[in-house]
Amino acid sequence: MSGELLLELLSEEIPARMQLRALDELTGLIGNRLETADIPAAQIAGYVTPRRLAVIADGVPAHQPDREEERRGPRVGAPEAAIGGFLRSAGLKSPGELEVRGEFYFAVTRRPGRATAEVLPELIGAAMSALSWPKSMRYPASPLRWVRPLNSVVCLFDGKIVPLRLGAVPVGRVTRGHRFLAPGEIEVANAADYRAKLAQASVVLDWQERRRLIETQLREQVAREGLRLKDDPGLLDEVTGLVEFPVVLLGAIDADFVRPLPDGLPPEVLATAMRAHQKYFSCLNAEPALAKAGGTPAPRFLFVANNRTADGGTTIVAGNERVLRARLSDARFFWDQDRRIRLEDRVEALKQRVYHEKLGSVYDKVERMEKLAAYLAEQLASQFVTPVVTPAQAGVPRSTAPRTESFRERCIRAARLAKADLSTGMVGEFPELQGVMGRYYALTDGEDPRVADAIADHYKPLGPNDSCPTAPDSIVVALADKIDALVGFYGINEMPTGSRDPFALRRAALGIARLVYENNIRLPLRGALASGYRSFPDGTLNEPVGFVSVNVLTFIVDRLKISLRDRGVRSDLIAASVYLEPLHYDDDLVRILTRQAELAAFLDTDDGANLLTAYRRASNIVRIERGKDEKRYDEEEDYRQLPDRPAAEVALADELRQVTARITDLVRDDRFAPAMTALAKLRKPVDEFFERVTVNVENKQLRENRLRLLARIRATMNQIADFSQIEG
Repeated sequence: MSGELLLELLSEEIPARMQLRALDELTGLIGNRLETADIPAAQIAGYVTPRRLAVIADGVPAHQPDREEERRGPRVGAPEAAIGGFLRSAGLKSPGELEVRGEFYFAVTRRPGRATAEVLPELIGAAMSALSWPKSMRYPASPLRWVRPLNSVVCLFDGKIVPLRLGAVPVGRVTRGHRFLAPGEIEVANAADYRAKLAQASVVLDWQERRRLIETQLREQVAREGLRLKDDPGLLDEVTGLVEFPVVLLGAIDADFVRPLPDGLPPEVLATAMRAHQKYFSCLNAEPALAKAGGTPAPRFLFVANNRTADGGTTIVAGNERVLRARLSDARFFWDQDRRIRLEDRVEALKQRVYHEKLGSVYDKVERMEKLAAYLAEQLASQFVTPVVTPAQAGVPRSTAPRTESFRERCIRAARLAKADLSTGMVGEFPELQGVMGRYYALTDGEDPRVADAIADHYKPLGPNDSCPTAPDSIVVALADKIDALVGFYGINEMPTGSRDPFALRRAALGIARLVYENNIRLPLRGALASGYRSFPDGTLNEPVGFVSVNVLTFIVDRLKISLRDRGVRSDLIAASVYLEPLHYDDDLVRILTRQAELAAFLDTDDGANLLTAYRRASNIVRIERGKDEKRYDEEEDYRQLPDRPAAEVALADELRQVTARITDLVRDDRFAPAMTALAKLRKPVDEFFERVTVNVENKQLRENRLRLLARIRATMNQIADFSQIEG
């Protein structure tokens, strides 16, 4: 026989960001503990709303199976004291209860399985205690720490109440429906009854179903208005965790706020004020998109209510419109006030902002970024085709004529202004708009649009899913910002650990890697890191430049490897392409990726696979023999005063000499595909050598020469990549 377990934990509102993680963890904890107790569930499912966590396990056995435990004891004929001690430890009384097998006594204990209903209280209590919340609290009603105060618990097995020790928190079969629409008590008999009655009580129990309902209603609302919904999966997930009975309503934005700039507000300000503070969805006009966001903002917004009212939501909409009007009025004040002071005049105020106690102020960082931007612009200028200056974004006034600085001067200018908007009222109110607002203010001041775009883009990419800048000026300033951060914090020994990365250095390293390889930039990173180090005043960094450069480069390449691995690239091929001979990191990320791609293609051929086998065979022989006599075999072969060699040995030596010279030139020019084609010519002579020639012969000089020949095979192949890193 099997039964059904129903557990519901009804509490005050659980923060939306914690719900799905808690659901997965609690479901897993209960499922694992059922298995450990030998009463595994045939099926287990979890549900979460703002007020409740629920787990339903079907097919749970009614009893644990009987258990038989066996322990080996002392030898037959052992002293009575030893046998007596073994009996006591096994819970037995006389030697007659022991079994004799060969030379040893065995104690066999048979324990009947317990009823599942007896096991569940302890099992569920342990699972609840083990659930880890980012933040939890104690409250008088229960000894259990929980994210919010528990109001009640439903715990039924096969329809019968399972008692739990939760202090004054009631445990039984009573729950409650929607807080406003069905606040009364509901008595449930089993899981099916629980689902049905909650549905009648205006609770959509399933998280995915609530999300689908919200998305459907959002799209229906905008379709009726002839508008488009601005996609925002993150906000959709968040509001799904805020409601038990979703009702999507449409509100209006005062037309003054959505007028063309400068009379209206920037689209990002509108979206941020609605999203970050009010959890509202933005609407876009249906005509062709003009703004970067993919469409011009419409004077409408959508929000999700957790209530159904008699007036169809009119009162709720009016209240939300008043709140939004106040928020946007504040934003309008900041927009008007901030434009009275030029960005350039705000740079001096950055001296009052501490970047880091040991690394100085934000102003100090800006000065370092200017130096780095100058260096990077000089290094990369020849790789970029700089576009002609274009007009500023439509509707944004410029008080002066467009600047016509050189690429280098523009990069320096953008670096200088990049952090200036930190002192604006708008960024103070909406910190997530730093950089974005700097762009608008720069355009208002008459800065070159490319400078303005670089100010907005220099924080990017903010993560693996964020877009990467592609404009030359933006790339340079974004690199300068991130290189300065990595060099600075590594230079004062503030490196990230496994669990801590308070300065987001992993994000900075991945950003550098993406900026370089996604834009196909040939930038030697060692030089860039050294330039970043030199931009710090003497004595600021307590680690030498060599230490910082090597460790930062290693860190960047490690993030590159992780990024490519997530895209399905074999990690061993990445490692083989990163390491060179002698072992050190290549600092040209584009060359690494080119080598990796060509290496993958080469190894997919018969020649590549067979040469890899030959490489390993040659390396293993040399490694074993080196371990025996502690000699290196890196010298050229010397066959003077030696007997005639087999033709296969002569052919391999000659082919190696030609291929090595050819590969050296090709690798120097980063022509890896032709280099691997040349390498493929070694397959036949290598195969014949191993088939016809014995390496470990009695003649010491001949043996050493053949080991040198094998070492040369390895060295030749390692000019292209480190084949020792390849697995399989």
